[in-house]
Amino acid sequence: MASQTSGQFMLNDEQQAIRAAVREFGEAEIEPVASEYDESHEYPWDVVEKAAAADLVGPFIPAKYGGAGMDVLETAIVTEELWRADPGIGAAIDLMAFNSTLYVMNNYATEEQKEEWFSGIAAGQKSIAIGISEAAHGSDVASIETRAERNGDEYVVNGEKMWISNGSIANAVLLVCKTDPGARYDGISTILVPLDADGVTTSKIDNKLGLHASDTAEIVFDDVRVPAENLVGEENRGWQYFNEAMAPARVQVAAQALGAAQGALDAAIDYAQEREQFGQKIGEFQAIRHKIAEMATNVEAARSLTYRAAGLYDAGEIELSERFASIAKLFASDRGFEVADEAVQVFGGAGYVTDHPVERYLRDVRVTKIYEGTNEIQKEIIGNRLLGL
Repeated sequence: MASQTSGQFMLNDEQQAIRAAVREFGEAEIEPVASEYDESHEYPWDVVEKAAAADLVGPFIPAKYGGAGMDVLETAIVTEELWRADPGIGAAIDLMAFNSTLYVMNNYATEEQKEEWFSGIAAGQKSIAIGISEAAHGSDVASIETRAERNGDEYVVNGEKMWISNGSIANAVLLVCKTDPGARYDGISTILVPLDADGVTTSKIDNKLGLHASDTAEIVFDDVRVPAENLVGEENRGWQYFNEAMAPARVQVAAQALGAAQGALDAAIDYAQEREQFGQKIGEFQAIRHKIAEMATNVEAARSLTYRAAGLYDAGEIELSERFASIAKLFASDRGFEVADEAVQVFGGAGYVTDHPVERYLRDVRVTKIYEGTNEIQKEIIGNRLLGL
């Protein structure tokens, strides 16, 4: 956990070493191929394998299962640096299993389930997608229609999920589904569904604005039979489990936006020190200096909020961390998009084409305002918590 001095969060030597190691990995293994994967829309399996060898896949996984056993703050640092190198490949690596999935599994899966999946994820050989959103139900999770009906020692699953990260390359999905259709949140369960099971159809969504190197899919379940032992935790308590996992998951999204913003800022600074107009470096013009100053201020503010939310969670201040995770996700994603947009402006026309990475940061960071709870939902959460509603 980060130490606290007068409200400031200071990284210790181990956490600084984590940042340095991931930055070195990003600069050596991700940045040189980022443009290639963005253009090809191919999944970067070779980079994911290298990341796994460096303990960067599923760092939240306990060491006993082959993971790095990192806390939420350390995991956020990893995510931030991966996205600084390139959001698309960064997403491919850090979404092998989303933090919410790992949290639910670690706290409610059986020992057999954890042994089966965690070591494979940490090794970069397996992936578990999280299946919440549907075409007609995004923010309104209580109205999801995908059902799992108990039939003897099996569940029969029917429905479809939309916008599923890693949906077409994962080995299984931790499916959030209705086991009591008459109830709302109290009728939701979490079930591990292998994606090679009979009746499962996955369709890659390839016409995305950004994150071209990461995988997104639609998944259809047609009378899919799943052993009842694949239930994670207790029946009809699935949404409670995910509510508990929202803080680390939203910290992860805040860290994603933060990393993309830092990458865009770094590129803008470098360009401002190289590009000449009217006989001088453009960084010498007050308009550009002030623009970069505002960008840097937003990045540092986003980092402080992200680290604070993570530090609160790691310190056991769960209720407070939930509010700050929403604040961090809201601020980092909003300001991250603004920073990337301003980076394009610093580059001018050169920033509007794929010759430079800033247009990619702009496209890629945009989704952080949408997933893991839209920013409109985050405002509702923050306001309700402050007003006791």
